[in-house]
Amino acid sequence: MKLYRTRKGTILESANNYYRLDQPWDELINRENLHSHLHSLQSNAEMLADTEAGALLNSSLLAPIGTQEVWAAGVTYLRSRDARMEESKGSGGATFYDKVYEAERPELFFKAQPHRVAAQDEEVYIRHDSSWNVPEPELTLFISSNGSIQGYTIGNDMSSRSIEGENPLYLPQAKVYQRSAALGPCLYVPAEPLPPTTRISMTILRNGEKVYTGEVAISQIKRKLPDLAAWLYRDMDFPHGCFLMTGTCLVPDNEFTLAKGDKVEITIDNIGTLVNTVRYKPTK
Repeated sequence: MKLYRTRKGTILESANNYYRLDQPWDELINRENLHSHLHSLQSNAEMLADTEAGALLNSSLLAPIGTQEVWAAGVTYLRSRDARMEESKGSGGATFYDKVYEAERPELFFKAQPHRVAAQDEEVYIRHDSSWNVPEPELTLFISSNGSIQGYTIGNDMSSRSIEGENPLYLPQAKVYQRSAALGPCLYVPAEPLPPTTRISMTILRNGEKVYTGEVAISQIKRKLPDLAAWLYRDMDFPHGCFLMTGTCLVPDNEFTLAKGDKVEITIDNIGTLVNTVRYKPTK
């Protein structure tokens, strides 16, 4: 099942049919056994014609987030560890990433408040004071307020590698800024957890030409997804649930940096494709 948040309410896609749901987004998704709950709602929900549902999804789609925070996990794939070590060699911080990759405790950091999250077909930003910028395609968990994984979406964790490379303590500035995160196009709510064969792929287009493409299975992640959720919820509360980006294994070569106008397309099996265009934040 897929949930779409639009300017005109929530749409449930189930077995190629579309339904309009009346519950507020936070109340709807923040529950245990979300899949069963959505199944139970179908019988009394208004079924939409495919044309009406398509028009809503094409013209008024929002990011699948209400009042939740977005957090992120780092160095969960070997390629990510290597990339972070490479960018931090000059500052002497490379060894920290090797240590956290092997440690019991994961790297977890705050990523975004809801108003800073870009939706499908919206712009993501690169910083004016960064010379080396990349997107990071990530499987993103929706975790209920009780700490259980209830759904999945696609995340784009925009990163300023030049800033983090100067000093690991600059991580918040490299990761947290306006439109540094994108989520979408939907919240995918399966009956069972995603299989390890689930693939993440990313393509970056510049003037219509591919300048990067890559693909990886989530089986390459070092940590178990429920463990990441459990670490995040240690001594923390999230009254309406939380979104957690789980790290990336797709990192462009060191010679690559994003440019204004680049289009980033991230696809995850069963969930869909998240598309965003790269810009600088407009100055006043």
